[in-house]
Amino acid sequence: MICIFSTCLVPIPSVNALSDSRQFVLDAWTLVNEGYYDPEILDDIQWKRIRQKTLQKQIETTEEAYFAIEDMLKPLEDPFTRILRPKDYELLKTSNFGSEINGVGLQLGEDEITKKIKVVSTLAGSPAEEAGIISGDLIDKVDGLSSSELGLANTAAKLRGASGTKVLVEITSISDEIKEIDLERRSVDLRPVRTKRLRDDFHTIGYLRITQFSESVPQKIEEALEELKDKEVEGIILDLRNNSGGLVSSGIAVADAFLSEQPIVETKDRNGIKDAIISQKKTYFDGPMVTLVNKGTASASEILAGSLQDNERSILIGEKTYGKGLIQSLKSLGEDSGIAITVASYLTPKGNNIQGKGITPDKILDFPEAREYGNSDDKWVKNAEIYLNSLFDKNEVEDTVSKVEEKDIDN
Repeated sequence: MICIFSTCLVPIPSVNALSDSRQFVLDAWTLVNEGYYDPEILDDIQWKRIRQKTLQKQIETTEEAYFAIEDMLKPLEDPFTRILRPKDYELLKTSNFGSEINGVGLQLGEDEITKKIKVVSTLAGSPAEEAGIISGDLIDKVDGLSSSELGLANTAAKLRGASGTKVLVEITSISDEIKEIDLERRSVDLRPVRTKRLRDDFHTIGYLRITQFSESVPQKIEEALEELKDKEVEGIILDLRNNSGGLVSSGIAVADAFLSEQPIVETKDRNGIKDAIISQKKTYFDGPMVTLVNKGTASASEILAGSLQDNERSILIGEKTYGKGLIQSLKSLGEDSGIAITVASYLTPKGNNIQGKGITPDKILDFPEAREYGNSDDKWVKNAEIYLNSLFDKNEVEDTVSKVEEKDIDN
């Protein structure tokens, strides 16, 4: 250290002299510097100066490197750009590419205004869903530790663990009731695509639920739609409730299955380049549709919902969606860690920016949701059925009128 007139100059080690832990931090800084979607934000927070200050810290272990990166990312005020420790990195890859995970089944986010950790959605059949935790509930503590101090990534990490172990969660419900819930972690079957046939005396409807957008979803959707068409369904109810997203590419591929040569989404990268993604001509189902959404519908599922609504392919029924208009890229960092970086923003086909705003459905539903989606007591699905039946009946009347007019002309 060199001090001149009480001002101390701390030399920063050269890249060649960096320890493995410091290089780890520098690699994270470089990935963000090269990929973050808004370079102006990096300039505003003096990103290069943050690099210098961070490398002056004591960083001798991997754990110290993780903490240094977390502190380095805080000025971005972007909860989606985050370091992923080995367990979190493996879990995220599993949820995107695997069929099951171990934990309590909570998808978490951070409130943009209050910075509190809140529930985006619960996974179907998970301990969290069975305990009655719903989208919008706030996570106050995990095993006695404040979620505000833990932050988003560490709160999520605390909730995960081996099957059979327990975790005590304190929440504030959307009705401002404080609860303590003891949850037992277990393996949760993701089953991203679920289908069934709904029949009455007059019509047959296909029910198609997507719980998240993993790599296998587009293929599963194509197979499900072929199966439903073989069963001669007249329309489809697409259920995106509590689908917190996943792989954006999968969400876009599913939109492509329902749209023909129509815009799906427009993305904007760090260079301001806008890329409009247009669907192919072939569709896997072109009949009537209703799409169910709620405040747990986020990210890739909002891209799908927005494309269907803006192209007037399907009406949306339910609640205003979550409002995540940013896209992340997952990068490897070291041998077993990763970093998620916000690399682009997106607009719906009509140019709507939903970040922090969400998508307003065409028809709002204000009655409680069923404990298990798609069951006989699910009033949201029943409402969608009623709407589709009205379309079928209207089409039948129009067909009858058309045939009568043709007959009159022939006569």
